[in-house]
Amino acid sequence: MVEVFTTNIPDKNQAVEIIATLENNFSGLKISFDIEHKVINYPCDHSILRVKGDIIEIDNFISAVNTLGFECDILEDKLCRKQKVI
Repeated sequence: MVEVFTTNIPDKNQAVEIIATLENNFSGLKISFDIEHKVINYPCDHSILRVKGDIIEIDNFISAVNTLGFECDILEDKLCRKQKVI
């Protein structure tokens, strides 16, 4: 199972520390970080935490990130369909 979360973690250096803490607290999860732009206006600007594991307790994971002082929300699946032109 893979879940993707948006966060306001501002840079890779802080992410490394946070990921180590989270992986220690949630054994069995593999967590990676991605950021494209500076996070200034969350949630419009955000970084990404990808979490892979057999069981992901979403509410507990979000709470743990919040406890570390950062915002965290699940990235919702959105399917976009092209409209047919008539």
